[in-house]
Amino acid sequence: MTKGRLEAFSDGVIAILMTIMVLELKVPHGAALTDLRPLLSVFLTYALSFVFIGIYWNNHHHMLHATERINGKILWANHHLLFWISLIPLGTGWMGETHLAPLPTAIYGVVLLASGLAYLLLQNTIVAYQGHDSKLARAVAGDRKGKMSAVLYATAVPVAFIAPRLSAAIYVIVALIWLVPDRRIESRLEP
Repeated sequence: MTKGRLEAFSDGVIAILMTIMVLELKVPHGAALTDLRPLLSVFLTYALSFVFIGIYWNNHHHMLHATERINGKILWANHHLLFWISLIPLGTGWMGETHLAPLPTAIYGVVLLASGLAYLLLQNTIVAYQGHDSKLARAVAGDRKGKMSAVLYATAVPVAFIAPRLSAAIYVIVALIWLVPDRRIESRLEP
């Protein structure tokens, strides 16, 4: 099976998710700069989620670029990832509208953790099908960032009930970790 339709479908879903999130941003009810203050929490959570979805799109693109062929298991693992990523706008809106209330902040972390685990499942499913000597397998061996992200998300979820701002700070730290370019896959694909 070729991967072209999988890439196109995934790109379309991710584009729709980014559009849905921006549509949740409401226009201020006044013309003064102070009228933006009530929207700050919503905007900051939107910006964080935009970065997360962008990171997933970027890494998904590179992972599929290193993938030679796909099968039904890979298709379902990809759908599983897209399901969890599709919940990011819900978590974003709820956390932003409630100004980092404990439960919405924890749920946001659960969605991010589940998305990360789903990405790992997709990656492992591809490696199992391609072989452990494939380009992707060699590129992702010893995935410290992924493991560290999962630990940070798992820590941030219970912390949200005690210190939601600290939990949000942990989410920002994970985003910053992934913003540093990860050239593992790109370097394996360059001639």
